[in-house]
Amino acid sequence: MKQFNRIFRYLRVYKENIISYFFFIILSIAFSMVSLAMLAPFLQLLFGKEAPVTIKPEFTLSAEAILGNLKYIISNLIASKGKEAALAFICGIIIVAILLKNIFLYLSFRVLTPMRNGVMTKLRGDLYDKILKLPVGFFTDQRKGDLMSRMSNDAAEIEWSVLSILVVLIREPLTIIFYLAMMILISPKLSLFLLIFLPATGFIIGRVSRSLKKQSKSALEKNGIVLSILDETLSGIRVIKAFGAEKMMGLKFHTMNRDVNHLRNKINFRNDMASPLSEFLGVLVLSGVLWFGGKMILSNNAGGLTPESFITYILFFSQIINPAKALSSAYYNTKRGASAIERIEAILSTPDVITEKENPVTINSFEKSIEFRNVSFAYYDTTVLENINFTLAKGKTIALVGSSGSGKSTLADLVPRFHDVSGGEIFIDGINIKDYTLESLRKLMGIVTQEPILFNDSIAANIALSKPEATREEIEVAAKIANAHHFIIQKEEGYNENIGDRGSKLSGGERQRVTIARAVLKNPPVLILDEATSSLDTESERLVQDAINHLMKDRTTLVIAHRLSTIRHADEILVLQKGQIVERGTHDELVKLNGFYKKLVDMQEVK
Repeated sequence: MKQFNRIFRYLRVYKENIISYFFFIILSIAFSMVSLAMLAPFLQLLFGKEAPVTIKPEFTLSAEAILGNLKYIISNLIASKGKEAALAFICGIIIVAILLKNIFLYLSFRVLTPMRNGVMTKLRGDLYDKILKLPVGFFTDQRKGDLMSRMSNDAAEIEWSVLSILVVLIREPLTIIFYLAMMILISPKLSLFLLIFLPATGFIIGRVSRSLKKQSKSALEKNGIVLSILDETLSGIRVIKAFGAEKMMGLKFHTMNRDVNHLRNKINFRNDMASPLSEFLGVLVLSGVLWFGGKMILSNNAGGLTPESFITYILFFSQIINPAKALSSAYYNTKRGASAIERIEAILSTPDVITEKENPVTINSFEKSIEFRNVSFAYYDTTVLENINFTLAKGKTIALVGSSGSGKSTLADLVPRFHDVSGGEIFIDGINIKDYTLESLRKLMGIVTQEPILFNDSIAANIALSKPEATREEIEVAAKIANAHHFIIQKEEGYNENIGDRGSKLSGGERQRVTIARAVLKNPPVLILDEATSSLDTESERLVQDAINHLMKDRTTLVIAHRLSTIRHADEILVLQKGQIVERGTHDELVKLNGFYKKLVDMQEVK
């Protein structure tokens, strides 16, 4: 049960609900027992199969004494009011008992439902918060579809297979315990015979369900791959159609989908075996009880067990069969749910690589410089950056150039601590960036990425991402600086226009200008531009470049670009090759060196 520790921790805040649930369930079971206890012995008395009780028995906490006192009450009622009145009284008691049983059962659900939903809300919330906290590098190793599967399918599996059994694990054992207690009071000898059989049935059910956990985990993992393929298909549908890859993608999807279907069938076949198997075993035990108990009575070796008590005993035992079936189904479900919990726990227990030190400093303004001092960065065993040294002074621009994979984007990601350095230090205004709070550090920076990242919301909401309280006037001013205002007002709903999934309703240049407007509105002192114009056509590039020039004015900028127009006037250009700075200087100085930078220019990678 260790894998359920997190669920149990979440349940701690619902102590009052749990106590109330126990209280209502116990009352529900008690009134159910009263309704059954009224039948056999009192009908015997009513129909003259048993002599009336005229002397009130001494009351003790035993089944025989309780039944004796009730028989005394019924006998007096028959003598004074007649048998019909006594029958009406018995029926009335049964109706009231069943009504109260179901009222308390309903009340138990009323206190349980908020508890179950609250646990799931907390679990999904913690999982989402954890995803937000994890470093950027974590997501390069994970399939997006698998993460979505853990948030949706795995969470749903927990809700229906784990939290649903909380009802069973509380109610059904209590039901079994109460009925067994009464059965022991009725006949200890017969109950001893019963208790020998019950563990054997539990062992058989456990053997059948042994492989469920492994199969469920495999099914959940394959389902994550199915979602990943679907996500890739939706994202790359134009490429798939352009290259005629429909058959290849279809084969990939359907193969994995069939594998999931096969595993789910195996799981369901085994899971569906729980109820009929437990019912058969229950009837098998019931038949044994009937044979053993009947033999005791027929041989006059019943140890005080009367025929009517034996009927009550059988009725009580029949009420144990359904809870036992529910418990066996719950056991199967815990095996399925355990694999889902393990997959979610794997995310929640992932250590936070990017952490804050105790009592971090808040940085409210950028005053002097950003300094890289002997900085190195390795991803697992692969060295990405090595011995990086430079200083970006306030108001200056440093450009990073180099071939693909030279470490430019990784270097830029170190400044806002999307990754942490493996060696060396980065300072802002003379203080190590690890000494600052992450929130205040990132507030200093505006980032415009190569691929515009937009959300399925209005244009205004996307621009105001970092400043939700911004007025419409502030948003429009930012859009004008980013050369976005003109195309926005031409939309049917203007700034309230929904841009679709990932901004699909906008062109590439329009998407990029919206992201620049977002950076303008944030008004950060430090800018990080990651090849913001590399994928645009000439006209869009001109508009975006103009917007970038406005954005860069009077700001400290670290820019990654292949476009000469972006970096020609940089105060310093750093040329990276295989994670190291191989050349540095202004554009003119580097051209004169006739080195790697000059080759980049000549090959027109920089235009």
